[in-house]
Formats: sequence, structure tokens, C-alpha cells
Amino acid sequence: MPTSYVGIGSNLGERDATIRDALALLAADPDLEVEAISAIRETEPVGMVDQPRFLNAAIRLTTELAPRQLLERLLAVEQQLGRVRRGERYGPRTIDLDLLLYGDEIVDEPGLCLPHPRLAERRFVLEPLAELDPGLVVPGLGPVQGLLAGLQ
Repeated sequence: MPTSYVGIGSNLGERDATIRDALALLAADPDLEVEAISAIRETEPVGMVDQPRFLNAAIRLTTELAPRQLLERLLAVEQQLGRVRRGERYGPRTIDLDLLLYGDEIVDEPGLCLPHPRLAERRFVLEPLAELDPGLVVPGLGPVQGLLAGLQ
């Protein structure tokens, strides 16, 4: 089964509780096997900076679902936890689940790009990935450790 990595973040409401709820919903899904969860970090917002700070983490999971099916499950969890997709991109949100990597696949389809297109630009994504797998290689981009070093 392919190993996938999912970014998780929240900056509205009870951030800790919302992240715990998202993790519980993912762990309860019979088609997903959550293998590891990184430490949760408090981070500054990116893009639209006039908003509350985020809590961010990453999850390593395995699944036999195809990438698009996995993305649909993640979006369903977001919706179940009150995420409403409207307004400004990069704005405040109750929960954000981003499919970052799916095995070694490179995908560029409407609504689904793998690896996640901004993964290499974001410390709040790279640090949890490096924590989960220090030897991780991001398809088409290189080792996560090298990407992280490139931000310093």
C-alpha cells in the first residue's frame, strides 16, 4: 500500500480539539491506516497574515484508495468539522487537510496536484514531514531535509 502524507492545520475555534477530532475521524475510517502523527506546532499564517496563528502537524498513513478518493475523504472530514470553502484563499479556517504526498506519484489534474504544489516553500509542512520520515524524498523535488535546508 502506498504511504501518503497529509498536512493538518487549524486557526479558528478550539484548534486543538478540532485537530484531535480530525485525527479521530481519519483513524476511524476503515480504508485508512494512520501510522504516525507529528508534533503539533504553532505557526504564523502565510499569505493572508492578518488572522489568528495556526496549529499545524502532518500525518503518515497508508491506504489502497486512489489519490483522488483519498482527497475526497479528506474534504469530507473537513466538511464534517465545519470547514466552509469560501472567501479569501489562505484565509482563516476551522480545519485544513492537505494531501501532500501519495507514494512516489506525481499528479497534475484539476483540483489535485502531487506533491502538493507549495510543499517545498513551507517550513510548517517540511518540518513535520522531516520528523515523520527524516529520509523522505519528495518526488521531483528531492530529499525533505534538503528542501528544509534550502529555506534557512
